[in-house]
Amino acid sequence: MKRALPVLVLTVAGLIPVWRYAPAQETVTTEAAAPAPAPSVSASPGSTTRVVAGPTVDTEKGPVQVEVTLDGDRISAVRMLRQPDHPQTTAAVPTLIEETLKAQSADVDTVSGATVTSDGYRESLQAALDAKGS
Repeated sequence: MKRALPVLVLTVAGLIPVWRYAPAQETVTTEAAAPAPAPSVSASPGSTTRVVAGPTVDTEKGPVQVEVTLDGDRISAVRMLRQPDHPQTTAAVPTLIEETLKAQSADVDTVSGATVTSDGYRESLQAALDAKGS
């Protein structure tokens, strides 16, 4: 009976890490330096609509990549090309896009609970906006 209590405590202590284990969703290799993407221009003559994809930003939650549609200098649409498969990310993306359209820049607030994704989003978005003039 004296051994039963320590055995029980050690068994529970050993099982806690197993219960809390969450495997990584995707293994991503880090690239040294990706060249800035070239903006693609729409085919209609006289139009200044451009679609620019930002680089893929590797975060600890997974890769993030943003595509921006620009009408002249105005951001008309933002689309996530790659995002982590995580509930907080899924909930944060509409807020990030809405704030981007309001601010018309990459200067948007971090979404609570999705800090890592928000940082990757801003980095990819800023790179796309910087590449629009190329």
